[in-house]
Amino acid sequence: MLTGGPLDVLTGDYLAELTMLILGRDRLKSPELGYAKTFLRQLERSLALARERGVRIVANAGGLNPAGLADAIRALAAAAGIPVSVAHVEGDDLMPFAEGALTANAYLGGAGITACLRAGADVVVTGRVTDAALVSGPAAWWFDWAPDDHDRLAGAVVAGHVLECGTQSTGGNYSFFTAHDVRRPGFPLAEIAEDGSSVITKHPGTGGVVSVGTVTAQLLYETQGPRYLGPDVTARLDTVRLAQVGADRVSITGVVGEAPPPTLKVGVTRIGGWRNEVVFVLTGLDVEEKAALVQAQLADALSQVATADWTLARTDHEDARTEETASALLRLVVRDPSPDRVGRALTSEAVELALASYPGFHVTSPPGPAQPYGVFTSSTVPSATVPHVAVLPDGTRHPVPSPPVPSPPVPSHPSAPVPPDPTRPLDQVPAGPGPAEPTVRVPLGRLAGARSGDKGGDANIGVWVESDEAWEWLHATLTVEELQALLPETAGLPVTRHPLPNLRALNFTIAGILGAGVASAHRFDPQAKALGEWLRARHVDVPARLLPTHLPLTPEGTAP
Repeated sequence: MLTGGPLDVLTGDYLAELTMLILGRDRLKSPELGYAKTFLRQLERSLALARERGVRIVANAGGLNPAGLADAIRALAAAAGIPVSVAHVEGDDLMPFAEGALTANAYLGGAGITACLRAGADVVVTGRVTDAALVSGPAAWWFDWAPDDHDRLAGAVVAGHVLECGTQSTGGNYSFFTAHDVRRPGFPLAEIAEDGSSVITKHPGTGGVVSVGTVTAQLLYETQGPRYLGPDVTARLDTVRLAQVGADRVSITGVVGEAPPPTLKVGVTRIGGWRNEVVFVLTGLDVEEKAALVQAQLADALSQVATADWTLARTDHEDARTEETASALLRLVVRDPSPDRVGRALTSEAVELALASYPGFHVTSPPGPAQPYGVFTSSTVPSATVPHVAVLPDGTRHPVPSPPVPSPPVPSHPSAPVPPDPTRPLDQVPAGPGPAEPTVRVPLGRLAGARSGDKGGDANIGVWVESDEAWEWLHATLTVEELQALLPETAGLPVTRHPLPNLRALNFTIAGILGAGVASAHRFDPQAKALGEWLRARHVDVPARLLPTHLPLTPEGTAP
Protein backbone atom coordinates (compact mmCIF):
# COMPACT_ATOMS: atom_id res chain seq x y z
CA MET A 1 0.00 0.00 0.00
CA LEU A 2 2.86 2.39 0.76
CA THR A 3 4.61 1.83 -2.56
CA GLY A 4 1.67 1.22 -4.89
CA GLY A 5 0.36 4.77 -5.22
CA PRO A 6 -0.84 7.89 -3.39
CA LEU A 7 -1.96 7.39 0.20
CA ASP A 8 -2.69 9.75 3.10
CA VAL A 9 -3.64 7.32 5.87
CA LEU A 10 -2.89 3.61 6.16
CA THR A 11 -5.19 1.67 8.48
CA GLY A 12 -5.15 -1.83 9.90
CA ASP A 13 -7.80 -3.86 11.73
CA TYR A 14 -6.27 -6.47 14.05
CA LEU A 15 -9.08 -7.28 16.50
CA ALA A 16 -11.48 -10.08 15.67
CA GLU A 17 -13.65 -11.41 18.49
CA LEU A 18 -11.41 -14.47 18.74
CA THR A 19 -8.32 -12.24 18.90
CA MET A 20 -9.53 -10.64 22.12
CA LEU A 21 -9.63 -14.05 23.79
CA ILE A 22 -6.09 -14.80 22.59
CA LEU A 23 -4.81 -11.43 23.82
CA GLY A 24 -6.57 -11.99 27.14
CA ARG A 25 -4.70 -15.25 27.62
CA ASP A 26 -1.45 -13.46 26.68
CA ARG A 27 -2.12 -10.84 29.34
CA LEU A 28 -2.53 -13.56 31.96
CA LYS A 29 1.04 -14.64 31.18
CA SER A 30 2.44 -11.11 31.40
CA PRO A 31 0.80 -7.70 31.94
CA GLU A 32 3.26 -6.28 29.38
CA LEU A 33 1.56 -8.29 26.64
CA GLY A 34 -1.96 -7.89 25.26
CA TYR A 35 -1.25 -6.20 21.93
CA ALA A 36 -0.81 -7.59 18.40
CA LYS A 37 2.91 -8.36 18.14
CA THR A 38 2.68 -8.84 14.38
CA PHE A 39 2.02 -5.10 14.04
CA LEU A 40 5.47 -4.30 15.42
CA ARG A 41 7.12 -6.69 12.96
CA GLN A 42 5.31 -4.99 10.10
CA LEU A 43 6.41 -1.55 11.32
CA GLU A 44 10.04 -2.65 11.25
CA ARG A 45 9.73 -2.89 7.47
CA SER A 46 7.43 0.05 6.80
CA LEU A 47 7.73 2.80 9.42
CA ALA A 48 10.61 4.63 7.71
CA LEU A 49 8.86 4.48 4.36
CA ALA A 50 5.59 5.79 5.83
CA ARG A 51 7.41 8.65 7.51
CA GLU A 52 9.28 9.50 4.31
CA ARG A 53 6.03 9.65 2.32
CA GLY A 54 4.03 11.48 4.96
CA VAL A 55 1.55 8.66 5.45
CA ARG A 56 -0.19 8.47 8.84
CA ILE A 57 -0.73 5.00 10.30
CA VAL A 58 -3.87 4.18 12.31
CA ALA A 59 -4.45 0.69 13.73
CA ASN A 60 -6.33 -1.00 16.56
CA ALA A 61 -3.40 -3.34 17.17
CA GLY A 62 -3.13 -2.04 20.75
CA GLY A 63 -5.72 -4.61 21.77
CA LEU A 64 -5.72 -4.79 25.57
CA ASN A 65 -2.56 -2.70 25.98
CA PRO A 66 -2.45 0.27 23.59
CA ALA A 67 -0.12 2.22 25.91
CA GLY A 68 2.33 -0.68 25.89
CA LEU A 69 2.24 -0.87 22.10
CA ALA A 70 2.77 2.90 21.81
CA ASP A 71 5.87 2.62 24.00
CA ALA A 72 7.15 -0.30 21.92
CA ILE A 73 6.71 1.74 18.73
CA ARG A 74 8.67 4.64 20.22
CA ALA A 75 11.47 2.24 21.16
CA LEU A 76 11.48 0.73 17.68
CA ALA A 77 11.58 4.18 16.05
CA ALA A 78 14.37 5.40 18.34
CA ALA A 79 16.49 2.32 17.63
CA ALA A 80 16.06 2.90 13.89
CA GLY A 81 16.63 6.64 14.11
CA ILE A 82 13.18 7.48 12.71
CA PRO A 83 11.65 10.72 14.04
CA VAL A 84 8.02 9.76 14.64
CA SER A 85 5.29 10.97 16.99
CA VAL A 86 3.08 8.30 18.49
CA ALA A 87 -0.30 8.61 20.24
CA HIS A 88 -2.80 6.11 21.50
CA VAL A 89 -6.46 5.80 22.46
CA GLU A 90 -7.61 4.06 25.63
CA GLY A 91 -10.61 3.74 27.92
CA ASP A 92 -12.29 0.80 26.20
CA ASP A 93 -10.99 -1.75 28.73
CA LEU A 94 -13.72 -2.19 31.34
CA MET A 95 -12.09 -4.91 33.44
CA PRO A 96 -12.95 -5.98 36.04
CA PHE A 97 -16.38 -6.31 34.47
CA ALA A 98 -18.22 -9.43 35.63
CA GLU A 99 -17.41 -12.69 37.36
CA GLY A 100 -15.45 -14.98 35.09
CA ALA A 101 -14.74 -12.36 32.43
CA LEU A 102 -11.31 -12.62 30.80
CA THR A 103 -11.72 -9.43 28.76
CA ALA A 104 -14.42 -6.75 28.53
CA ASN A 105 -14.02 -3.95 26.02
CA ALA A 106 -16.36 -1.21 24.89
CA TYR A 107 -16.42 -0.46 21.17
CA LEU A 108 -15.23 3.16 20.95
CA GLY A 109 -15.72 5.45 17.98
CA GLY A 110 -13.28 7.44 15.91
CA ALA A 111 -13.27 10.70 17.89
CA GLY A 112 -10.20 9.71 19.91
CA ILE A 113 -8.31 8.93 16.70
CA THR A 114 -9.36 12.32 15.33
CA ALA A 115 -7.96 14.07 18.42
CA CYS A 116 -4.63 12.25 18.14
CA LEU A 117 -4.24 13.17 14.48
CA ARG A 118 -5.16 16.79 15.18
CA ALA A 119 -2.32 16.83 17.72
CA GLY A 120 0.15 15.82 15.01
CA ALA A 121 0.50 12.06 15.59
CA ASP A 122 2.21 10.09 12.82
CA VAL A 123 1.09 6.76 14.30
CA VAL A 124 -2.11 6.19 16.29
CA VAL A 125 -2.80 2.87 17.97
CA THR A 126 -6.00 2.02 19.79
CA GLY A 127 -7.60 -0.70 21.81
CA ARG A 128 -11.08 -1.85 20.86
CA VAL A 129 -12.70 0.63 18.51
CA THR A 130 -15.27 -0.20 15.86
CA ASP A 131 -13.64 -1.46 12.68
CA ALA A 132 -15.06 1.46 10.70
CA ALA A 133 -13.69 4.01 13.21
CA LEU A 134 -10.23 3.42 11.72
CA VAL A 135 -11.51 5.24 8.62
CA SER A 136 -14.15 7.62 10.00
CA GLY A 137 -11.72 8.98 12.63
CA PRO A 138 -9.08 10.05 10.07
CA ALA A 139 -11.78 11.41 7.73
CA ALA A 140 -13.18 13.61 10.50
CA TRP A 141 -9.63 14.91 11.14
CA TRP A 142 -8.91 15.58 7.48
CA PHE A 143 -12.14 17.52 6.85
CA ASP A 144 -12.59 18.88 10.38
CA TRP A 145 -16.08 17.45 10.70
CA ALA A 146 -18.15 18.18 13.79
CA PRO A 147 -19.68 15.41 15.92
CA ASP A 148 -23.14 16.22 14.54
CA ASP A 149 -22.10 16.00 10.86
CA HIS A 150 -24.06 12.77 10.81
CA ASP A 151 -24.42 12.27 7.05
CA ARG A 152 -20.70 12.85 6.44
CA LEU A 153 -19.67 10.59 9.30
CA ALA A 154 -22.09 7.90 8.13
CA GLY A 155 -20.59 7.98 4.65
CA ALA A 156 -17.11 7.49 6.11
CA VAL A 157 -18.37 4.67 8.34
CA VAL A 158 -19.75 2.86 5.29
CA ALA A 159 -16.42 3.33 3.49
CA GLY A 160 -14.67 2.00 6.60
CA HIS A 161 -16.90 -1.06 6.66
CA VAL A 162 -16.00 -1.77 3.04
CA LEU A 163 -12.26 -1.49 3.77
CA GLU A 164 -12.14 -3.29 7.10
CA CYS A 165 -11.70 -6.82 5.76
CA GLY A 166 -9.10 -5.90 3.17
CA THR A 167 -9.29 -7.94 0.00
CA GLN A 168 -12.85 -9.11 0.65
CA SER A 169 -13.88 -5.98 -1.28
CA THR A 170 -11.45 -6.55 -4.16
CA GLY A 171 -12.53 -10.05 -5.14
CA GLY A 172 -11.49 -12.15 -2.16
CA ASN A 173 -14.13 -14.62 -0.94
CA TYR A 174 -16.42 -13.40 -3.73
CA SER A 175 -19.34 -15.56 -4.90
CA PHE A 176 -18.69 -14.88 -8.59
CA PHE A 177 -14.92 -15.35 -8.36
CA THR A 178 -14.78 -17.35 -11.61
CA ALA A 179 -15.60 -14.19 -13.58
CA HIS A 180 -12.38 -12.46 -12.51
CA ASP A 181 -8.69 -13.11 -11.90
CA VAL A 182 -8.60 -13.01 -8.11
CA ARG A 183 -5.48 -15.06 -7.50
CA ARG A 184 -3.67 -12.09 -5.90
CA PRO A 185 -6.27 -9.40 -5.12
CA GLY A 186 -4.86 -6.00 -4.22
CA PHE A 187 -5.88 -4.15 -1.08
CA PRO A 188 -8.73 -1.64 -1.36
CA LEU A 189 -8.56 2.06 -0.70
CA ALA A 190 -11.22 4.73 -0.27
CA GLU A 191 -11.06 8.20 -1.78
CA ILE A 192 -13.25 10.09 0.68
CA ALA A 193 -14.79 13.46 -0.22
CA GLU A 194 -15.69 16.35 2.07
CA ASP A 195 -19.41 15.49 1.87
CA GLY A 196 -18.75 11.94 3.11
CA SER A 197 -19.19 10.25 -0.25
CA SER A 198 -16.37 8.02 -1.43
CA VAL A 199 -14.95 5.98 -4.25
CA ILE A 200 -13.66 2.49 -3.49
CA THR A 201 -10.73 1.54 -5.68
CA LYS A 202 -7.25 -0.02 -5.52
CA HIS A 203 -3.78 0.93 -6.63
CA PRO A 204 -2.97 0.54 -10.35
CA GLY A 205 -1.43 -2.75 -11.33
CA THR A 206 -2.75 -4.71 -8.35
CA GLY A 207 -4.83 -7.82 -8.86
CA GLY A 208 -8.46 -8.57 -8.19
CA VAL A 209 -11.43 -6.39 -9.05
CA VAL A 210 -13.48 -3.59 -7.52
CA SER A 211 -17.07 -3.83 -8.74
CA VAL A 212 -20.53 -3.04 -7.49
CA GLY A 213 -20.79 -6.75 -6.71
CA THR A 214 -17.61 -6.97 -4.62
CA VAL A 215 -18.52 -3.83 -2.69
CA THR A 216 -22.09 -5.05 -2.16
CA ALA A 217 -20.78 -8.34 -0.80
CA GLN A 218 -18.62 -6.57 1.78
CA LEU A 219 -21.39 -4.12 2.72
CA LEU A 220 -23.56 -7.10 3.65
CA TYR A 221 -20.82 -8.77 5.69
CA GLU A 222 -21.46 -9.11 9.44
CA THR A 223 -24.24 -6.54 9.49
CA GLN A 224 -27.71 -6.87 10.92
CA GLY A 225 -30.57 -4.40 10.46
CA PRO A 226 -30.73 -1.45 8.06
CA ARG A 227 -29.49 0.80 10.87
CA TYR A 228 -25.76 0.22 11.37
CA LEU A 229 -25.34 1.40 14.93
CA GLY A 230 -22.04 2.99 15.90
CA PRO A 231 -20.59 5.07 18.72
CA ASP A 232 -20.22 8.20 16.52
CA VAL A 233 -23.19 7.87 14.19
CA THR A 234 -25.92 5.51 13.05
CA ALA A 235 -25.42 4.80 9.35
CA ARG A 236 -28.49 3.96 7.31
CA LEU A 237 -27.50 1.02 5.11
CA ASP A 238 -30.85 1.25 3.34
CA THR A 239 -29.78 4.62 1.89
CA VAL A 240 -26.45 3.49 0.42
CA ARG A 241 -26.16 3.87 -3.35
CA LEU A 242 -23.43 2.20 -5.37
CA ALA A 243 -22.37 2.92 -8.94
CA GLN A 244 -19.57 1.70 -11.19
CA VAL A 245 -17.82 4.93 -12.17
CA GLY A 246 -14.78 3.47 -13.87
CA ALA A 247 -12.58 0.43 -14.07
CA ASP A 248 -12.08 -0.77 -10.47
CA ARG A 249 -13.89 2.32 -9.18
CA VAL A 250 -17.21 2.15 -7.27
CA SER A 251 -18.84 5.24 -5.79
CA ILE A 252 -20.71 5.24 -2.49
CA THR A 253 -23.21 8.09 -2.21
CA GLY A 254 -26.45 9.06 -0.50
CA VAL A 255 -25.64 7.66 2.92
CA VAL A 256 -27.93 9.09 5.59
CA GLY A 257 -26.66 9.37 9.15
CA GLU A 258 -28.55 9.65 12.40
CA ALA A 259 -27.48 10.30 15.97
CA PRO A 260 -25.71 7.38 17.63
CA PRO A 261 -27.47 5.35 20.32
CA PRO A 262 -26.89 6.34 23.97
CA THR A 263 -25.03 3.10 24.68
CA LEU A 264 -21.84 1.38 23.60
CA LYS A 265 -21.51 -2.28 22.75
CA VAL A 266 -19.25 -4.24 25.10
CA GLY A 267 -17.59 -7.46 23.95
CA VAL A 268 -16.90 -9.91 26.79
CA THR A 269 -14.79 -13.07 26.55
CA ARG A 270 -14.62 -15.90 29.07
CA ILE A 271 -12.97 -19.29 29.28
CA GLY A 272 -15.98 -21.52 28.76
CA GLY A 273 -14.44 -24.85 29.68
CA TRP A 274 -12.49 -27.61 27.97
CA ARG A 275 -13.07 -29.45 24.69
CA ASN A 276 -11.65 -32.33 22.72
CA GLU A 277 -12.54 -34.20 19.57
CA VAL A 278 -12.01 -37.41 17.66
CA VAL A 279 -12.78 -37.92 13.97
CA PHE A 280 -13.47 -41.51 12.92
CA VAL A 281 -13.10 -42.55 9.27
CA LEU A 282 -15.86 -44.84 7.98
CA THR A 283 -15.05 -46.41 4.62
CA GLY A 284 -17.20 -48.28 2.14
CA LEU A 285 -20.47 -50.01 2.93
CA ASP A 286 -22.82 -49.73 5.91
CA VAL A 287 -21.69 -46.23 6.94
CA GLU A 288 -24.76 -45.52 9.06
CA GLU A 289 -24.42 -48.84 10.88
CA LYS A 290 -20.69 -48.29 11.51
CA ALA A 291 -21.45 -44.87 13.01
CA ALA A 292 -24.15 -46.34 15.24
CA LEU A 293 -21.74 -49.03 16.51
CA VAL A 294 -19.08 -46.48 17.56
CA GLN A 295 -21.65 -44.32 19.33
CA ALA A 296 -23.00 -47.32 21.24
CA GLN A 297 -19.51 -48.47 22.23
CA LEU A 298 -18.60 -45.05 23.66
CA ALA A 299 -21.93 -44.34 25.36
CA ASP A 300 -20.74 -45.35 28.83
CA ALA A 301 -17.49 -43.37 28.54
CA LEU A 302 -19.43 -40.25 27.56
CA SER A 303 -22.09 -40.53 30.25
CA GLN A 304 -20.18 -38.26 32.66
CA VAL A 305 -19.26 -35.61 30.05
CA ALA A 306 -21.25 -32.37 30.07
CA THR A 307 -21.90 -32.37 26.31
CA ALA A 308 -21.01 -34.82 23.55
CA ASP A 309 -21.96 -33.98 19.97
CA TRP A 310 -21.78 -36.44 17.09
CA THR A 311 -21.78 -35.34 13.44
CA LEU A 312 -21.71 -37.69 10.47
CA ALA A 313 -20.47 -36.05 7.25
CA ARG A 314 -21.32 -38.22 4.27
CA THR A 315 -18.28 -37.38 2.18
CA ASP A 316 -18.31 -40.90 0.72
CA HIS A 317 -19.20 -41.72 -2.88
CA GLU A 318 -20.70 -44.94 -4.22
CA ASP A 319 -18.33 -47.19 -6.18
CA ALA A 320 -15.52 -44.68 -5.51
CA ARG A 321 -12.25 -44.85 -7.42
CA THR A 322 -10.14 -43.80 -4.41
CA GLU A 323 -10.27 -44.86 -0.77
CA GLU A 324 -10.58 -41.25 0.43
CA THR A 325 -13.65 -40.58 -1.70
CA ALA A 326 -15.15 -43.84 -0.45
CA SER A 327 -14.97 -42.60 3.16
CA ALA A 328 -17.25 -40.64 5.47
CA LEU A 329 -16.23 -38.76 8.62
CA LEU A 330 -17.82 -39.22 12.04
CA ARG A 331 -16.85 -36.36 14.36
CA LEU A 332 -17.18 -36.49 18.13
CA VAL A 333 -16.81 -33.20 20.04
CA VAL A 334 -16.88 -33.24 23.83
CA ARG A 335 -17.01 -30.29 26.25
CA ASP A 336 -16.84 -30.14 30.02
CA PRO A 337 -15.87 -27.72 32.82
CA SER A 338 -13.15 -30.19 33.84
CA PRO A 339 -10.17 -30.94 31.56
CA ASP A 340 -9.86 -34.39 33.11
CA ARG A 341 -13.25 -35.62 31.86
CA VAL A 342 -12.43 -34.71 28.24
CA GLY A 343 -8.67 -35.22 28.31
CA ARG A 344 -6.37 -37.78 26.82
CA ALA A 345 -7.93 -40.61 28.83
CA LEU A 346 -11.21 -40.14 26.97
CA THR A 347 -9.68 -39.83 23.50
CA SER A 348 -7.43 -42.79 24.22
CA GLU A 349 -10.48 -44.86 25.10
CA ALA A 350 -11.92 -44.01 21.69
CA VAL A 351 -8.77 -45.05 19.89
CA GLU A 352 -8.53 -48.25 21.94
CA LEU A 353 -11.60 -49.47 20.06
CA ALA A 354 -9.37 -49.94 17.02
CA LEU A 355 -9.37 -53.75 17.18
CA ALA A 356 -12.90 -54.17 18.49
CA SER A 357 -15.21 -51.99 16.42
CA TYR A 358 -16.28 -51.54 12.80
CA PRO A 359 -14.25 -52.95 9.90
CA GLY A 360 -11.63 -50.53 8.61
CA PHE A 361 -11.48 -48.60 11.89
CA HIS A 362 -9.10 -45.63 11.94
CA VAL A 363 -9.10 -41.98 13.03
CA THR A 364 -7.68 -38.84 11.45
CA SER A 365 -5.24 -38.01 14.27
CA PRO A 366 -3.88 -39.57 17.46
CA PRO A 367 -5.51 -38.89 20.83
CA GLY A 368 -4.82 -35.40 22.16
CA PRO A 369 -5.18 -33.47 25.42
CA ALA A 370 -8.17 -31.27 26.24
CA GLN A 371 -8.01 -27.67 25.01
CA PRO A 372 -9.65 -24.62 26.57
CA TYR A 373 -12.45 -22.97 24.60
CA GLY A 374 -13.80 -19.47 24.89
CA VAL A 375 -17.19 -17.85 25.07
CA PHE A 376 -18.02 -14.47 23.56
CA THR A 377 -21.01 -12.42 24.67
CA SER A 378 -21.97 -8.80 24.22
CA SER A 379 -23.87 -6.28 26.28
CA THR A 380 -24.20 -2.51 26.40
CA VAL A 381 -23.22 0.26 28.81
CA PRO A 382 -24.15 3.96 28.77
CA SER A 383 -21.69 5.86 26.57
CA ALA A 384 -21.15 8.48 29.26
CA THR A 385 -19.76 5.86 31.68
CA VAL A 386 -16.85 4.86 29.41
CA PRO A 387 -13.68 7.00 29.82
CA HIS A 388 -12.73 7.50 26.16
CA VAL A 389 -9.28 9.15 26.27
CA ALA A 390 -6.85 10.23 23.55
CA VAL A 391 -3.27 10.18 24.87
CA LEU A 392 -1.54 12.71 22.62
CA PRO A 393 2.09 12.55 21.42
CA ASP A 394 3.26 14.84 24.22
CA GLY A 395 1.57 12.66 26.85
CA THR A 396 -1.40 14.97 27.38
CA ARG A 397 -4.54 13.02 28.27
CA HIS A 398 -7.42 14.42 26.24
CA PRO A 399 -10.89 13.21 27.38
CA VAL A 400 -13.22 12.58 24.47
CA PRO A 401 -16.80 13.56 25.32
CA SER A 402 -19.52 11.09 24.43
CA PRO A 403 -22.09 12.29 21.87
CA PRO A 404 -25.26 13.80 23.35
CA VAL A 405 -28.01 11.31 24.02
CA PRO A 406 -30.53 11.45 21.15
CA SER A 407 -34.10 12.29 21.99
CA PRO A 408 -36.07 10.19 21.39
CA PRO A 409 -33.61 7.23 21.40
CA VAL A 410 -32.96 5.68 18.01
CA PRO A 411 -34.49 2.18 17.80
CA SER A 412 -32.22 -0.56 16.55
CA HIS A 413 -34.97 -1.90 14.26
CA PRO A 414 -37.16 -1.90 12.31
CA SER A 415 -35.95 0.83 10.00
CA ALA A 416 -38.16 3.83 9.41
CA PRO A 417 -39.02 4.13 5.73
CA VAL A 418 -36.71 6.16 3.52
CA PRO A 419 -38.38 8.59 1.11
CA PRO A 420 -38.35 6.83 -2.27
CA ASP A 421 -36.08 8.13 -5.01
CA PRO A 422 -38.35 8.94 -7.99
CA THR A 423 -35.56 7.85 -10.34
CA ARG A 424 -35.52 4.35 -8.85
CA PRO A 425 -38.97 2.86 -8.29
CA LEU A 426 -37.43 -0.28 -6.84
CA ASP A 427 -36.65 1.64 -3.66
CA GLN A 428 -40.22 0.73 -2.77
CA VAL A 429 -41.24 -2.82 -1.93
CA PRO A 430 -41.43 -4.86 -5.15
CA ALA A 431 -44.74 -6.20 -6.26
CA GLY A 432 -45.60 -9.77 -5.42
CA PRO A 433 -45.11 -12.65 -7.83
CA GLY A 434 -46.90 -12.31 -11.15
CA PRO A 435 -48.57 -14.96 -13.28
CA ALA A 436 -47.01 -18.41 -13.46
CA GLU A 437 -44.12 -18.59 -15.93
CA PRO A 438 -41.61 -21.19 -17.04
CA THR A 439 -39.03 -21.97 -14.37
CA VAL A 440 -35.82 -23.94 -14.17
CA ARG A 441 -34.62 -25.73 -11.05
CA VAL A 442 -31.07 -24.55 -10.40
CA PRO A 443 -28.80 -23.71 -7.48
CA LEU A 444 -29.73 -20.30 -6.09
CA GLY A 445 -26.13 -19.23 -6.68
CA ARG A 446 -26.61 -19.33 -10.46
CA LEU A 447 -28.50 -16.06 -9.96
CA ALA A 448 -27.59 -14.68 -6.52
CA GLY A 449 -24.42 -13.87 -4.64
CA ALA A 450 -24.09 -14.25 -0.87
CA ARG A 451 -21.75 -13.30 1.94
CA SER A 452 -22.07 -14.58 5.50
CA GLY A 453 -20.30 -14.09 8.81
CA ASP A 454 -20.56 -14.04 12.58
CA LYS A 455 -21.53 -11.62 15.32
CA GLY A 456 -20.95 -13.43 18.59
CA GLY A 457 -23.35 -16.36 18.64
CA ASP A 458 -25.42 -15.00 15.75
CA ALA A 459 -24.79 -15.22 12.02
CA ASN A 460 -25.90 -13.19 9.06
CA ILE A 461 -26.35 -14.02 5.40
CA GLY A 462 -26.53 -11.21 2.86
CA VAL A 463 -27.97 -12.24 -0.51
CA TRP A 464 -27.98 -9.97 -3.56
CA VAL A 465 -28.71 -10.04 -7.27
CA GLU A 466 -27.57 -7.84 -10.13
CA SER A 467 -30.74 -6.80 -11.98
CA ASP A 468 -34.03 -5.15 -11.06
CA GLU A 469 -36.00 -8.10 -12.43
CA ALA A 470 -34.03 -10.58 -10.35
CA TRP A 471 -34.51 -8.37 -7.27
CA GLU A 472 -38.30 -8.48 -7.69
CA TRP A 473 -38.13 -12.28 -7.78
CA LEU A 474 -35.67 -12.57 -4.87
CA HIS A 475 -37.69 -10.25 -2.63
CA ALA A 476 -40.89 -12.19 -3.30
CA THR A 477 -39.35 -15.66 -3.06
CA LEU A 478 -36.64 -15.78 -0.41
CA THR A 479 -38.77 -15.35 2.69
CA VAL A 480 -37.75 -16.37 6.19
CA GLU A 481 -39.75 -19.56 5.78
CA GLU A 482 -38.04 -20.37 2.48
CA LEU A 483 -34.59 -19.72 3.96
CA GLN A 484 -35.31 -22.08 6.85
CA ALA A 485 -36.54 -24.73 4.43
CA LEU A 486 -33.37 -24.42 2.36
CA LEU A 487 -31.11 -24.39 5.45
CA PRO A 488 -32.66 -26.86 7.91
CA GLU A 489 -30.00 -26.05 10.54
CA THR A 490 -31.71 -22.66 10.96
CA ALA A 491 -35.12 -24.18 11.67
CA GLY A 492 -36.33 -23.35 15.16
CA LEU A 493 -33.96 -20.40 15.49
CA PRO A 494 -35.08 -16.75 15.38
CA VAL A 495 -34.48 -15.49 11.84
CA THR A 496 -35.04 -11.87 10.79
CA ARG A 497 -35.11 -10.59 7.20
CA HIS A 498 -34.04 -7.05 6.29
CA PRO A 499 -34.64 -5.87 2.69
CA LEU A 500 -32.09 -3.41 1.29
CA PRO A 501 -33.64 -2.40 -2.05
CA ASN A 502 -30.92 0.05 -3.10
CA LEU A 503 -28.45 -2.85 -3.01
CA ARG A 504 -30.96 -5.34 -4.46
CA ALA A 505 -30.23 -7.37 -1.36
CA LEU A 506 -31.77 -9.22 1.55
CA ASN A 507 -29.91 -9.55 4.84
CA PHE A 508 -30.89 -12.37 7.19
CA THR A 509 -29.79 -12.62 10.81
CA ILE A 510 -29.92 -16.04 12.47
CA ALA A 511 -29.81 -15.80 16.26
CA GLY A 512 -27.94 -18.42 18.26
CA ILE A 513 -26.73 -20.62 15.41
CA LEU A 514 -23.09 -20.22 16.55
CA GLY A 515 -23.73 -21.01 20.19
CA ALA A 516 -21.34 -19.00 22.37
CA GLY A 517 -19.36 -17.62 19.43
CA VAL A 518 -16.36 -18.58 17.34
CA ALA A 519 -14.08 -19.48 20.26
CA SER A 520 -16.51 -22.15 21.42
CA ALA A 521 -16.28 -23.98 18.05
CA HIS A 522 -20.00 -24.79 18.31
CA ARG A 523 -20.42 -25.64 14.61
CA PHE A 524 -18.37 -27.27 11.87
CA ASP A 525 -18.14 -23.74 10.39
CA PRO A 526 -17.75 -21.78 13.67
CA GLN A 527 -17.75 -18.30 12.07
CA ALA A 528 -20.50 -18.98 9.51
CA LYS A 529 -18.10 -18.04 6.71
CA ALA A 530 -19.58 -20.60 4.31
CA LEU A 531 -23.22 -20.39 5.37
CA GLY A 532 -23.98 -18.18 2.38
CA GLU A 533 -22.27 -20.58 -0.02
CA TRP A 534 -24.33 -23.45 1.35
CA LEU A 535 -27.45 -21.38 0.65
CA ARG A 536 -26.25 -20.65 -2.91
CA ALA A 537 -25.81 -24.39 -3.49
CA ARG A 538 -29.44 -25.21 -2.63
CA HIS A 539 -31.79 -25.75 -5.57
CA VAL A 540 -34.77 -23.47 -6.21
CA ASP A 541 -37.18 -22.83 -9.07
CA VAL A 542 -36.02 -19.71 -10.92
CA PRO A 543 -37.87 -18.05 -13.81
CA ALA A 544 -36.04 -19.10 -16.97
CA ARG A 545 -35.92 -15.49 -18.24
CA LEU A 546 -33.66 -14.49 -15.31
CA LEU A 547 -30.95 -17.06 -15.97
CA PRO A 548 -27.90 -16.52 -18.18
CA THR A 549 -28.73 -17.59 -21.72
CA HIS A 550 -25.60 -19.75 -21.93
CA LEU A 551 -26.67 -21.97 -19.01
CA PRO A 552 -27.28 -25.48 -20.45
CA LEU A 553 -30.29 -27.50 -19.41
CA THR A 554 -30.37 -31.21 -18.66
CA PRO A 555 -32.99 -33.48 -20.27
CA GLU A 556 -34.97 -33.24 -17.03
CA GLY A 557 -35.30 -29.45 -17.43
CA THR A 558 -32.82 -28.60 -14.71
CA ALA A 559 -29.52 -26.79 -14.97
CA PRO A 560 -26.24 -28.19 -13.68
